[in-house]
This record gives sequence, structure tokens and C-alpha cells, in this order.
Amino acid sequence: MTQLGAAVARYNKLIETSPYKDLAWADELREQMQAKHLTVGGRPICPVLRPHFITRRQYKNLVKAAEALFGALDRIKHLALANPALLSRMELLPAEKMLASVDPGYQYPAVTSLLDTHIENGHLQFVECNSDTASGVVYGEMLSELFYDALPVKEFRKRHTLTKLGGMKYFLQALLKAYKQFGGKKSPQIGILEFRQPFQTVDSGEYLLLREYFEGEGYPTQVIYPDQLEYRAGVLKQGDFQIDLIYRRVRAQEFLIRFDLTHPLVRAYREHAVCMVNSFRSELSHKKAIFDLLTDDNVTAGFPAAERKAIRDYIPWTRLVSATKTSYNDKTVDLIDFILQNREKLVLKPNDDSGEQHTVHGSETDDAGWERALKAAMRNPYVVQERVAPASAMFPVLQWGALEIRELKVDVHPHSYLGKVQGCSSWVTADGPAGFSSISGLAPTFILESR
Repeated sequence: MTQLGAAVARYNKLIETSPYKDLAWADELREQMQAKHLTVGGRPICPVLRPHFITRRQYKNLVKAAEALFGALDRIKHLALANPALLSRMELLPAEKMLASVDPGYQYPAVTSLLDTHIENGHLQFVECNSDTASGVVYGEMLSELFYDALPVKEFRKRHTLTKLGGMKYFLQALLKAYKQFGGKKSPQIGILEFRQPFQTVDSGEYLLLREYFEGEGYPTQVIYPDQLEYRAGVLKQGDFQIDLIYRRVRAQEFLIRFDLTHPLVRAYREHAVCMVNSFRSELSHKKAIFDLLTDDNVTAGFPAAERKAIRDYIPWTRLVSATKTSYNDKTVDLIDFILQNREKLVLKPNDDSGEQHTVHGSETDDAGWERALKAAMRNPYVVQERVAPASAMFPVLQWGALEIRELKVDVHPHSYLGKVQGCSSWVTADGPAGFSSISGLAPTFILESR
């Protein structure tokens, strides 16, 4: 058993002994989550009773590899925006292309980003990119504070040093740096953009916490909604609140389903009346096809050696599904035949997660189901990706008033601000029918070292 595995086993055993086995501390922890808005749909954002641990060495390797890949991803975005042939391989909607063509006023294709990472012992694999960080950094930092002082974690810290991985201050610094480069001269008023869902009567806990943090740092902040915005005389407002800087969580496709390109937000953005982070250019990161470009040696031949090495070592082979010839392990293959013949080691993923298409794992279906999935993938933008085995760990879970130790999948998300990794969060989930799981959410993440 590894040192990390032994520490996990020690923690899981600890909470089954007195005075922790009556779980009063767990009830108190859940009450604290409720009180601090660490909930989604009324349920605690964290479904487990221990933090996720990574070693100092794992974290250093994660930071080094992720920063090299964030550099390569930014390079890919600049190339695609300057080359229509490359941009067409991203399968953007026409309106998305138009929005991506607008200069946001600062140089960064994505101010904040994360990578979906599988860490298994000393091995890393990055399977997706996402230009978004808020829930992981906001909830993750506050969960770390709560768990750090929980009774069993205090006892555990007598034998192990735990280092928190907060990133809120770096998040805000990145927003302000983009705003300054945009040309902002004054202290900005910040709008946090979200869609209010039908029958939603209060703002999400995530946005309330963000607003509270920004205002605590001296920046007036409101949660804003697209249908309540007005743009007049070069000023974007919601009611009497003038907006200088927007933090955008609303995806472009979600926005374009409801509004057109004459919307006040789009006009203000195009006329550089408001600084928006992330810009509409960051939508390129949400397309799985960006990994098609990233793993194409013809595209990345001129990239720095460190970035090309990181791509080879940490990114699974990925291609946009189409009837074409391509390369695999330095051999030319017919892509459709290759997909059909290699079901067990491949995954079909929708190019954009905002639709109703679903990911299909070849190892979890039969030949007939795989052929049907491939036909569907040829009608809609999909990528095929080499399968990466999920990472997992044993976690204590409270269900129906009883403690269980469950094996859960763990995705680690390094958070990047202007290309620099500052902290990470962890997402845990249990396998369930049709991909659904009642055990799913964030776990606080600590660097673990023995004393």
C-alpha cells in the first residue's frame, strides 16, 4: 500500500471509532454547509465525509503539466482564430464564430480555466478542458475551511500535515488584471451573469458567495440576468446598477437559444463598453474538438518542446468524427473503420456539452450499440477519444443515516488564472444507471504530508 493509500485507510478507520462513530460531527458539518450556502438544490455540495488528498509530488507534477498544456491551448486558440480552416474544425455555430471574432479588449483567450484530470498514483491524464472555475474555487475553498476544523480531521492532523489549496484571491486578481488591460481606469462594479431558472426565487449559493467575497474586497457586485439588462449611451445597466466588469458563467449556446445578437449584452461587448471574463473567445475551450487540434502533429509542430511533450504524455488521442483518413500512432488509418474495430479502447463524446447528446463508452456497449452510436456521431458534431481509465478512491459516505465506505471516481481540476495554476478542486461521483448518481459533488482538496 502506498503512503497515500495508508493515510486514506487510516482516516476511514478513524471515523468508525469513538468519539466519531456517532456521526454528530457529520451532522454539524452538514448544518454548517447549509448555513454557508454550500448547497445545490438544497443538498450539500459535498457528499463525502473526508477530504480528497494528493501528495506534494503529485501536486507539483500536476501544476507543471497543466501549465504547459494551458500554454498550448492558448496557442491553439490564437491559431484557430487566425486560420479559418482550423477554426472550422472546432464546429462552432455561425453566431459563436461571430462572437469569437470580437476582440474582448485583453490578450487572454481564457482568463480562468480548468482541466479535467485523472490522477492515479504518479500518472496524469487530462481528458477535457473547460474555461470555467467558479464553483470549484468558491465552494472548494470554503469546504476546505470547514473540513480543516472538523473533529476527525483535527485528530488526523496530529500525524499528517494538510495544506489547503484556496484560490479566491488569485481568481479576483485575474479578473482585475484583465479589466486593467481592457482599459478600465476606475475600480469596477462587477456583474455575475446567470440565467434565473423557472420557479427560481433566490440566487444560487455559488453566486451569493462570489458576490459576498467581491464586495468584501471593496468591489460593488450584483448577480445580473440577461433579460434585465439595458444598454444606453454606452453604459450597461441592470436597474440603477452600472456594470463595468462581468464574470460570465452563461454559455454562448445557452445565451443564443434565448437571445439574438442585438441583445444589450452583445452590443455592449462589441462596443467595448463592458469587460467580460471569460470572453466569448473562451468558448473554443468548451469544444472537445480542441483536443483534435492539440493532438494533431501537423498543427502543433511549431510549438515549444515542453508543450509538445506535455501533449504526448498527458492528452489522449482525439479526433473529430468524420469520414476521413487520419493518423494513429504514426500510422494512417480510415477513421470510421478504426472506430468500429477498436470499440473497447474508445469513447464517443459530443463536441459540446450544452446539447442533449451523451457520451458513449465503447467498453460499456456491444458492437450493435457502438455502430448506432457512431452513426449518430456522424450526424452531429462528436469526437472520438482514446479511453482513459478513471481514477478512484475509497470515501466514507453518509446515506440514510448510516456510514458506508464507497469506491468513488475522482476527477481533479487544476485551476488556471492567466495560465498559472493556483490550487485545484476535486469532483467525486459513484457509478449509477444511465450515468446518474445520487453521490456526486465536490470534495475539499488538501496536499497531504506525513509529520
